[in-house]
Amino acid sequence: MAKEKIVLAYSGGLDTSVILKWLKETYDAEIIAFTADIGQKDELDGLEAKALQTGASKVYIDDLREEFARDFIYPMFQSGALYEGQYLLGTSIARPLIAKRMVEIARAEGATAIAHGATGKGNDQVRFELTAAALAPELGVIAPWRLDEFREQFPGRAEMIAYAEKHGIPVQASAAKPYSTDRNLLHISFESGMLEDPWFDPSAESNEDMYVLSVSPERAPDQAEYVELEFDKGDCVAVNGESLSPLEVMEKLNDLGGKHGIGRVDMVENRFVGMKSRGVYETPGGTILFTAHRKMESLTMDRDVMHLRDSLISKYSSLVYNGFWFAPERLALQALVNESQKNVTGTVRIKLYKGNVIGAGVKSPVSLYNPDIATMEADPTKAYNQNDATGFIRLNALRLKVGSGVEQNAKK
Repeated sequence: MAKEKIVLAYSGGLDTSVILKWLKETYDAEIIAFTADIGQKDELDGLEAKALQTGASKVYIDDLREEFARDFIYPMFQSGALYEGQYLLGTSIARPLIAKRMVEIARAEGATAIAHGATGKGNDQVRFELTAAALAPELGVIAPWRLDEFREQFPGRAEMIAYAEKHGIPVQASAAKPYSTDRNLLHISFESGMLEDPWFDPSAESNEDMYVLSVSPERAPDQAEYVELEFDKGDCVAVNGESLSPLEVMEKLNDLGGKHGIGRVDMVENRFVGMKSRGVYETPGGTILFTAHRKMESLTMDRDVMHLRDSLISKYSSLVYNGFWFAPERLALQALVNESQKNVTGTVRIKLYKGNVIGAGVKSPVSLYNPDIATMEADPTKAYNQNDATGFIRLNALRLKVGSGVEQNAKK
């Protein structure tokens, strides 16, 4: 009788390496290791051989970078999503793509379950499992960190290292970097370790070695750099006159932003599971794209359409953060977002300087800005009669006057 098959989201780190071996022993199953290439770069080196050595029967390492940029990052950026006013959702937006591909592999391989190494305290467990529920409700989900027997066997890092050594699992675990990281095309995050103290200053010169994608603003060039981004229906399609795919745009902007110390964020955020956590993020290219996109919208998007879309930013951001990418309400919001972007076309010029993205010009063939109407001089089009403002103000002031009168009479 064939063994049960389980597809494991595998990163090659200590946790998922131990989990791979533990799942194989505990469930007497074939473990298919899956790694999504979403921009980790050298973190993927030697991963296939390591997974096979650890006990995987098969390994998938799929290049999903273009799909990640085109179908996940770009639609999210069209929405203006920014979680709690600071976080560009770099980790959050990657999880539904990873889970989507896991489900596809599980079905192709005839697996009965998927597994992941997310802890029971984090957001990722929710993101993986909500995606699986939406796309493949028939699949089982194994989350070892939520199993008593797993936590009893591995109460701490020392026990996991000992288990790895016993089973010949090659892992690199040391105190040299006492924090965890998660990297992809959009960002890299840092959490845990010394960062759990919210008074710890990650921007101090002594902690500069922690960062991967960017230099500090202090070390950025003293000369500003101008960059032009071209948009078509809300998507950036060219940088400095060169037509690029979404993946190429993100890679180009990451290089430019990192060079100028752009996109570092240090925040305490509210996790979906109820606790606050402290995270440090580098999102150089995303910060440039977010700022330039907003400037393009300012010239081309209808006022009330913009205000309607903006009123939904918090909701959209929470849906992404909490793992509801494939939920019907996110899809419905995306339809509105897509409609709002149909005229967001043109060119934005920005200036990059020591951690800052500074607007330096915007133009569009479908601009809604009319200098003849906006001018402080005489309007040659006569489209706006200043006398009309008198009645406009009177009508808007009416309820205020009535309300004030009621309050004054009540005090007599």
